[in-house]
Amino acid sequence: MSGLNVLGPTVDPIKRILVLDDDPEMRGLIERKLTGAGFEVVLADSGVRALALIEQMGLPHLAVVDINMPGMSGLEFCEAVQQFADLPVIMVTAVHETETTIKAIELYAEDYIVKPFNLDELVVRIQRLLRRIGDFSYAASSVIEIDGHLAVCFVRKQAIVGGLTVELTPIETKILHILWRNGNRVVTNEFLLGRIWPNQEVFEDTLRVHVHRLRHKIEGSASSRRQGAGQQKRKYIVTERGRGYRLVTTKEDGP
Repeated sequence: MSGLNVLGPTVDPIKRILVLDDDPEMRGLIERKLTGAGFEVVLADSGVRALALIEQMGLPHLAVVDINMPGMSGLEFCEAVQQFADLPVIMVTAVHETETTIKAIELYAEDYIVKPFNLDELVVRIQRLLRRIGDFSYAASSVIEIDGHLAVCFVRKQAIVGGLTVELTPIETKILHILWRNGNRVVTNEFLLGRIWPNQEVFEDTLRVHVHRLRHKIEGSASSRRQGAGQQKRKYIVTERGRGYRLVTTKEDGP
């Protein structure tokens, strides 16, 4: 499949937390505290390094991200991730970064914590957020195999359909990501609109267009040619009228 190493979905019994901070002392303190609290911790000293780790290891359950970093800022890292995934983020901010913090909360972050902060408080915030998100938190391999015919590399914004690589737009990738992590359960239109366009007034008709295009790419003519004449085309995205959409996977209870 285009040279990609396809792995099946994996769910870690231990929650994986990505810590992105350019301060080595702060990374060390957070790592020790979170490891002691029972988390698996992945460290990155730059946004570029964090993106490379996600491509290599798959998405973490949650990321703790410092806003103010040289090179790629925490906001720029979140913007990059939002192009292909819906990753829960806790932003680490300074007292004077009020404007930036507001922007971070509006666009990317589920929560924030102000430096200097108590490490026990950070643990509590992470635990509370993971409980609130529930089934929407997971860690996965870099390439997800939906079934023997369809696989997805979210980081590269690609679907591999019957051995053919299909390029996805950022919105299509994010829709597919949200549907995949919720397995065979219905994701409501309201939830999708709120997560994909958090600061825009976008209506269901727009969402419907993007879902239609995504559905055509993973179920349409390109995949049909590989499935062979006479073989029934696999239906992956099901419309639940008046409610939303669900992704039909090989599992009954999702990833």
